[in-house]
Amino acid sequence: MTPASLPETGLGESACAREAPPATGSPGRALHPVRGYTSDKGDYLSRLKKIEGQVRGLQRMIEADKWCPDIVTQVASATRALQEVAVVLLSEHLRHCVLGAARSEDGKPEVLLDEVAGTIRQVVRL
Repeated sequence: MTPASLPETGLGESACAREAPPATGSPGRALHPVRGYTSDKGDYLSRLKKIEGQVRGLQRMIEADKWCPDIVTQVASATRALQEVAVVLLSEHLRHCVLGAARSEDGKPEVLLDEVAGTIRQVVRL
């Protein structure tokens, strides 16, 4: 999913970006936003590396002229794994970004819900 495929909300990344505290001993450095998935970043990277391995396995299956139904089964497995990553990321976005922004004084819950609905539409189109 590309940023261009998402509806323009005017909130963009700012609704989800909370600045991390400054690193010790690094005054003046730019701060990076803290995303909802930051605490589980290692888990996401691990999942994506496994999926990458599945895709490489699919390439080897094609190169070895394996039976089509076996390949399709593996494609479906990789697709489900990616969909699960998307669903968990969206759940984290709801908890971290949307709920947080809706609770803030300057939060715009309707706009945030439109943004999430657009993201869900993209996931469902997989």
